[in-house]
Amino acid sequence: MIFMKFICAIITRSLFILLSLIGVLRVLWVKKSSHYWFLTFLCLPLVFEMIITLKRRKGQDYRWFSPAILLFLITIIPSIWILELHHQLNKSHDPQCKNLDSWENLKSMISLNETIGNQTFKVFDKLLSSVCANDWILGLHQALLILLILGKWLLPLGGGVTKDELSQLLLIFVGTAADILEFTSETLSDVKENSAQLVYIILGVWTWSMLQFPLHLAVVTSRPEEFGEGQRDSLLTRHSTDMWNIVESLFIQDGPFLIVRLIVIIYFEVFHQMLVFFAIKNFLVVILNLYRLCVICQNNRRSTANPKSDDIQP
Repeated sequence: MIFMKFICAIITRSLFILLSLIGVLRVLWVKKSSHYWFLTFLCLPLVFEMIITLKRRKGQDYRWFSPAILLFLITIIPSIWILELHHQLNKSHDPQCKNLDSWENLKSMISLNETIGNQTFKVFDKLLSSVCANDWILGLHQALLILLILGKWLLPLGGGVTKDELSQLLLIFVGTAADILEFTSETLSDVKENSAQLVYIILGVWTWSMLQFPLHLAVVTSRPEEFGEGQRDSLLTRHSTDMWNIVESLFIQDGPFLIVRLIVIIYFEVFHQMLVFFAIKNFLVVILNLYRLCVICQNNRRSTANPKSDDIQP
């Protein structure tokens, strides 16, 4: 059992480092500068974290927080920022490429790589140049989110985290990942030329929203024995998971997403059906979470004022 935890911990972090290195290689190819090799140094903290976790915790993750996922985000996010900014500023100068939107294009790329032979470098260089920059960046976004979900599944459970809580967390991760991918892909596609400010705003909010993944507060509940007698009846201890879900939605995901979409519509004067739909969706989620917060506070006030009311039978 301990051996399997070691293997899962090593495999997960190896996949994190592999995707980060792919992102760095793409940056090197796009920017044509060897200075970006320094991005590989961002992988060193993840390696050190793996050694420390294997030695001190036998590969187990922490209960409330995952350092491995946070360090993985630190290694891959700078590469995505560089690629997104370069693409947005050089859309008109992008070379001819093939979109990965049909089987014909994919088959032609595979056949082209087969004709080159076993020369790995030429195959990789041709792959970098033949795929459109937008598809490359979208692929990195998709691989990042999928790997975050699979990585959390493979990482050994932290102390006190049950399998039921892990399954709930993974389901939340899937929904969160879908919303984040839709936000970046749809909103960045609305960016007009010479709108660098909007690109920075979108990437900043995207980076902020990714900080949900290292945290496990959305499902990992507090145990009664962790609090003193005077704290058991407080609002935060009774509804810790509900409160954290509301905070995540209002301040980390749907709230910031709504603000960005309103900025795109009002300030940058971009208007189309899908943008309005997703803005309305974010608005509804924010309103429903505020309503949920009011209900929780009212119920808690009633139970505090009449603590024996739940025991009275009608």
